[in-house]
Amino acid sequence: MVKKIAKAFAPGAISSFFEIFNTNPDGTPITDLQYMGARGGGFGLQYGVHTKVTLEDAFENSVHVIINNQSSTEAKVTKSITQMILNQITAKYAVTVEHQIDVPVGMGFGTSAGGALTTGLALKEALNLPLTYNQIGKIAHLVEIQSQTGLGTVSSLTVGGGLILVTEPGAPGVCKIDRIPINPEYVIVAGFYNTKISKAFLSSPERRIKIDRYGKQTMAKILEEPSIENFLSSCWMFAQKTGFASDGVCELVRIAVKAGAVGAAQNMIGKAVHAVVLEENALSVVEAFKRVLPEKQVLMCKVDFQGARLVDNKKTI
Repeated sequence: MVKKIAKAFAPGAISSFFEIFNTNPDGTPITDLQYMGARGGGFGLQYGVHTKVTLEDAFENSVHVIINNQSSTEAKVTKSITQMILNQITAKYAVTVEHQIDVPVGMGFGTSAGGALTTGLALKEALNLPLTYNQIGKIAHLVEIQSQTGLGTVSSLTVGGGLILVTEPGAPGVCKIDRIPINPEYVIVAGFYNTKISKAFLSSPERRIKIDRYGKQTMAKILEEPSIENFLSSCWMFAQKTGFASDGVCELVRIAVKAGAVGAAQNMIGKAVHAVVLEENALSVVEAFKRVLPEKQVLMCKVDFQGARLVDNKKTI
């Protein structure tokens, strides 16, 4: 039995603000999903999603997903992108996709997009498919939107890391992306609560109007003065004006700034805060967060500047 193996990594992706694009200027729904997405901005993290894909010859295609050493019966994004890619070839495989995730799931760290993109990259490598990076990214983007797990995170993961601005929405190759250059010695300290923000939170028409109004204003304000300080303060204002910021989130932002952070904002969308800190002040912010949160709910890591990528050559056993 021949096994083909490939591995990929995607940084954790924090979105600090966003503006939804799922309708045309005349108000009609966008039907071509490659043009649907979001404008916004945020950070890539050196912690993220590690994916290993193993293929074995089979009579019929099958997909088995393992997340942090536990079999997953759902994982609809990973299963969908795997099936979409397998549908492009005639050979049949039993596919095992193993995700090891360094960051919290469902808290605004981009794990769904990271899982989709790394699965696509690893499958391309294992199958030796003639696909470009953007073509793989487009498939991942479409799966995310169809699964209602994200709007624009895949695109941000395909261009490298740092402090990323998605200035025009859409799939990789369609969207427009810029970056604010930042000191590579900055550290992200994140604190998060174990409660998730319901998707129903976004379904309110009034909430959508606020998100789009303040998202547009936030992007304009950031582009007027593209500095990390202005980015964080503008994004924190967005979280407050849109109603995302709970009392607990507000407390974490106050604590972070008081402990020496350059600034802090809320993960979109999660009950979590990311503070940007110079390395010498990072432990002060970590300790300050630990005074109000359990240790396992505080995360510290450096910013990633590479984006999603293959991390090991294909192996055949």
